[in-house]
Order: sequence, then C-alpha cells, then structure tokens
Amino acid sequence: MDLVKKKCAPCESGTSPLTRQEAQALMGQLTSWTLSGDARWLSKEFKCKDFAEAMVFANKVAALAEEEGHHPDLGVAWGRVTIELSTHAIGGLSENDFILAAKIDGIR
Repeated sequence: MDLVKKKCAPCESGTSPLTRQEAQALMGQLTSWTLSGDARWLSKEFKCKDFAEAMVFANKVAALAEEEGHHPDLGVAWGRVTIELSTHAIGGLSENDFILAAKIDGIR
C-alpha cells in the first residue's frame, strides 16, 4: 500500500525497529531522503526562498505531525528546513517514519 495513504499508528517500547534491509526497501517510496549509516533515522533538507518561507513550511510539517501523532526533529534556518525522523520509543525506524516522510514530501 502507498505510504501516503497510511496513517501513523502508536508504537510501544518493546517493538523492534526496522532492520536495514526493511528500511532500504521502504526508501524506494521516498524522494531524496537519506538513511543514516546505522539505519536508525531518516533526514532531508528542504530549500526555501527565505526565512519566512522556511517558517511557513515548518509550521505545515508541525500541523501534519500533530495529525499523525508522530513528531520529527525540525531545524529551521534562513532558506532551509532540516527534518530528521526516528521513532524514539523503539530507538530506531518504524513504518511511521516512512509514512510521515512521504506525507511531508506531499505538502512541499
């Protein structure tokens, strides 16, 4: 099923994070995201024309994250927003990270 059509589900501690192989398989459904060397997080930098546009985009991401109940780490600077995704409760990646990444790409 297409990641954008899915909804983030609560993750509980005790759930195993995705393996590198599982994460790499899901990477094929994302555009220009980077998988960390230890396969514990995803990241992407979004370019914006100025600080105001970066804030507007960051606020859209924040609203989406609230809807999904899954919250990324955001960095906002002049002309860019950096996003890192990981499921802190399980110490690595879950399908939720990929769902949110795909949906973030959809609002850009």
